[in-house]
Amino acid sequence: MSTLAEAAARAAEATDERALAQLRRDVADELEAAARSSNYQERAVAYRAIGQLRFNQKTELLRRGLEDESPACRGSALLSLELLSRDHPGLVNGARPLLHRLVNADPNEAVRRLAILALKNGSPAADTLTLLAHLAEEAEEKELRATAGAVHATLKKKSAAAR
Repeated sequence: MSTLAEAAARAAEATDERALAQLRRDVADELEAAARSSNYQERAVAYRAIGQLRFNQKTELLRRGLEDESPACRGSALLSLELLSRDHPGLVNGARPLLHRLVNADPNEAVRRLAILALKNGSPAADTLTLLAHLAEEAEEKELRATAGAVHATLKKKSAAAR
């Protein structure tokens, strides 16, 4: 696990795309094994490393992370999804039903907020706007309301700019 964590840390500092690609090749097998580990900490490191390594080829593993039993793993997968989707909004659009389920029903408030933040990088779909507007008004948790309101406003601006 330390090798994977170290590689992810090095990736954050990497500016050379070739070096980053080599780093991804070096840890690909370890990343796969860690994502399938029975230890939730190893899985969380693996899901987080996907984003840090900008490992677009491993986005299917993120879906598994979004459905993981551990909130730490779901949170790590959401962080990576948010990071990767900054340049590829299709990732969020493809995971939208799952993200909506996490926003609505995840028992962990931090995971719910991270799912809302990931939605920010997708297209401003009507169902997402409705969900976020409702949460901004009705959610019991103050931070969840604030996050939903901020992302709703961002997506409304995106929607208006697209017209």
